This record gives sequence, structure tokens and C-alpha cells, in this order.
Amino acid sequence: MDKQKLERYKPLKRELLMLDKQISKLEERREELPVVMGKVQSSDHEFPYTARRATVQMLEPKAADKIDKEIARKQARKSQIEAELKEVEDFICSIPEGEERQVFELYYLEGMKQREVADLVGLEQSSISKKISAYLQLSYNS
Repeated sequence: MDKQKLERYKPLKRELLMLDKQISKLEERREELPVVMGKVQSSDHEFPYTARRATVQMLEPKAADKIDKEIARKQARKSQIEAELKEVEDFICSIPEGEERQVFELYYLEGMKQREVADLVGLEQSSISKKISAYLQLSYNS
């Protein structure tokens, strides 16, 4: 695990919330699309499989398709973000209980400033950065 990946945690959490809102709005827009009559092709279930054309009600196809593609794109990004967030959370959970884990949880997961973390844990602010660097170096070499 590297610092860059850890520091992306909070911005990715914000992006995840934003994506959820965008997906909800797209789903609402999809529900508001006009219903039109469209023709579809089907066949009998048994032999001979005679082709039939039927008229059915459907959402306006071009607009629905465009919204569906946008939802799928945003869902894919959401899955990517969730995987990255899980990787960071799993790394922090793998740190043995103690001061280092508290520092990582407060600083990266909770998004606190080093000064706030230092006050809570009872250390100097400079010690926070040193603890993070030392643990990352140690885990990198393992």
C-alpha cells in the first residue's frame, strides 16, 4: 500500500456519494420517459417457430438506451471505486490493534488532520507523519 492510494480514500468516498446521486437522478429521468408503441418480433415456443410481430408499449427507445448506457458507465465507475476503497479498508484492518491502526483509521478513513489525530492519540503532530511513513515502509519491505 502506498500513501497516494491511502490519500485517495476520502475523495473517492465523495465521488461515490456523487455517483449514487447521479445514478438516482438518471433512474428518475428514465421513469419519466414517454411510453410509446413499438413493434417487436417474437416466435412461437413450439415447432414450427413461426415469427410474429407484436405491438407493445415501451419507453422511448433512443432516450432509454442513452440513459441506460450512462447508468451502466456510472455503475462501472462505482464498482471500480468500491474495489479501491475496500483495498484501503482491508489494508488498515490488517494493521494490528494499537496506536498505528488508530492513526491510520483517524487520518485516512475519518479524514482528520494530523494535528487532530495527534491530540486524540496523545502524540506530537510530527510523530503522526513519522508513524505513517515508518509503518508503510515496514509493510512495503515485508
